[in-house]
Amino acid sequence: MANTLLMPKATAVWLVDNTALSFEQIAQFCGLHPLEVKAIADGESAQGIKGMDPIMTGQLTRDEIARGEKEPNHRLKLSDPKVRVPESKRKGPRYTPLSKRQDRPNAILWLVRNHPELKDAQIARLVGTTKSTIEQIRERKHWNSANLQPMDPVTLGLTSQIDLDLEVNRASRGREQAQPVAGDTLLPAALTERLTPAPEKPKDEDAELDANAVFAKLSALKSKDKKDDEEEE
Repeated sequence: MANTLLMPKATAVWLVDNTALSFEQIAQFCGLHPLEVKAIADGESAQGIKGMDPIMTGQLTRDEIARGEKEPNHRLKLSDPKVRVPESKRKGPRYTPLSKRQDRPNAILWLVRNHPELKDAQIARLVGTTKSTIEQIRERKHWNSANLQPMDPVTLGLTSQIDLDLEVNRASRGREQAQPVAGDTLLPAALTERLTPAPEKPKDEDAELDANAVFAKLSALKSKDKKDDEEEE
């Protein structure tokens, strides 16, 4: 934002009443005509305006006034403000200088290809265009589609990197919120239905478990064979 003098006519009234600056110096500093400053000094103009001290508001220093009083050709310099008021945010599409308007279709094509997450309204804000133009370029229906080349709008000077990053981050957050929340979907059947049968026990284990019964049966058979042999004798 350009550094401009606050309440120039009230400042001129104070300088006329409280300094020995020339009419030309006061006129140059306050953006007035020297004859208007002379009219203020003669009481013909600004009669109902109360003078405003530019030293108190931090717009002029005592040393600068003293130098101007000593040197009639010295041009007073406005002091840098101690507090800068931020510029109000623009409403509506960004204004694009005439010299750069021919580059807007190339910038739109670059945004459409490299940042598909951006909405048409966001692209319109960044490069100062209309939704119909964006739609024509997106669908290759623009009258100059065959000659368009994607070009970074920041490099072209159509927008700033800060504004571009802001819109991209905003679009990315919107995408993340639109995704379904994990846990609301059903799990695959393979995880919910434990249908895998339990493995069968190896036969050796069964044999070990029935070993006593096998030994008992063998002993009984031996006893029977021995008894049969004795009877035959």
